[in-house]
Amino acid sequence: MTHKPNPNLYLVANFTPEMSEKEYLERCEAALKGGVGVLQLRAKQSEVRSQIALGEQLRDLTRKYRATFFVNDRVDVALTVRADGVHLGQQDLPPAFARQFAPGLLIGRSTHAPEQALHAVKEGAHYFAVGPIWETPTKAGRKAVGLEYARWAVQQKIPLPFYAIGNVNLDNITELVMAGVQRVAVVRALLNAPDPEQAARGFCKSLELVHAG
Repeated sequence: MTHKPNPNLYLVANFTPEMSEKEYLERCEAALKGGVGVLQLRAKQSEVRSQIALGEQLRDLTRKYRATFFVNDRVDVALTVRADGVHLGQQDLPPAFARQFAPGLLIGRSTHAPEQALHAVKEGAHYFAVGPIWETPTKAGRKAVGLEYARWAVQQKIPLPFYAIGNVNLDNITELVMAGVQRVAVVRALLNAPDPEQAARGFCKSLELVHAG
């Protein structure tokens, strides 16, 4: 049974050459079935043509499951595949420039410190990511910010949704929930799970606790 999409559960679907496109898409669909409400195409090692091909298929899947679809970094790819939005890192194109090319795109922003979060609000981002909470190979070489930054974001009551990211899994999500975090972005613990659909359901169940509390 397909679960209702949960906008508080965000899958950053990191495509790498070690996984076939077929398996990648099957795993993304399973996670969507399990309740993922936001999905991002992240394919830094792929050429633009491959990103577009994957993006078109992910766009169709996210529409099928009524999830929101973002593309990492590439405004041009997001526009080409008619994604809902683009996610921009601190070193990427500034949101103001992205809006000039694509005024209708939702914009997400990576942040690693409080001043960057406050700047994301000024920039008019639609959400920001807080992390990496724990060290992760997805962001090799970047020091973890720890739970302190997540707690700060909760306490500030910033008028913008934020997602905690960085090696979030089913074993440590309770620490985030206890800190008051309502939304998480997950990479390997969903995409590389033995059963992505069941993993998504597990994350949704954990997130329900903070909303019930």
